[in-house]
Amino acid sequence: MRRLLLVTVVMGALACYPTTTRPRFLPLPEAATAEVELFVPEATRTLAVALEGDSIPVMRTDTLDGYVESAWFSVKTRQPVRGLVLGQDVVKVRGWIEPGKPNHSVLTIETVYRQVSDPSRDPREAERQVDGAHPVADAVRRILVALGAEP
Repeated sequence: MRRLLLVTVVMGALACYPTTTRPRFLPLPEAATAEVELFVPEATRTLAVALEGDSIPVMRTDTLDGYVESAWFSVKTRQPVRGLVLGQDVVKVRGWIEPGKPNHSVLTIETVYRQVSDPSRDPREAERQVDGAHPVADAVRRILVALGAEP
């Protein structure tokens, strides 16, 4: 009996895969949210293609985890930026895709910038959602509408 319990515990532990490629933080509360009639893997791919189609440089797409992330990029040139990324002229787009009602997915897309650079703090703490009039926030809204999103 004891051996059976040990085998069950070991098998249970091996069956778990507790890692994800998503960041350990959640989207900002101000992020755009909408529902589309697609399953999570398809919604993830479709979102990544739509972002790329709007010249947003997608750096990561994980269809199993439902996650899309761009590089930090210049709002004007839509080219990736390296080095210090401060101010609303350099942004990053992240998308979390979750199951919604049957045959639907909920897209939560944040467009963030960094206000300050403070090496003593987690960089995420310096990120802020761009305002609704920002050109990339407007592009994200257009993309959601093109995907047939329901608010």
